[in-house]
Amino acid sequence: MYTHKKAYYPYVSPYDPCPPIKVKHYSTPPHLYMGFQPPNLPQFSPMDALRAGTLWKAFYDPYYGPYEKPKGGPSS
Repeated sequence: MYTHKKAYYPYVSPYDPCPPIKVKHYSTPPHLYMGFQPPNLPQFSPMDALRAGTLWKAFYDPYYGPYEKPKGGPSS
């Protein structure tokens, strides 16, 4: 199933002097799940596109940490 937030569980050594990070989170970009760019995708306005880093709304992917609440889109 498609989800852009993923997690993995690294090996934790019993001899590691640091406290372990048991779960690591990462984000995958939305273009990995599109085989091709379909025609007539909705677009951001030019100023919002500069803030978002992409012209097409389907490719917008803000990064939020695993403990951070998502905020609004690029215009908020």
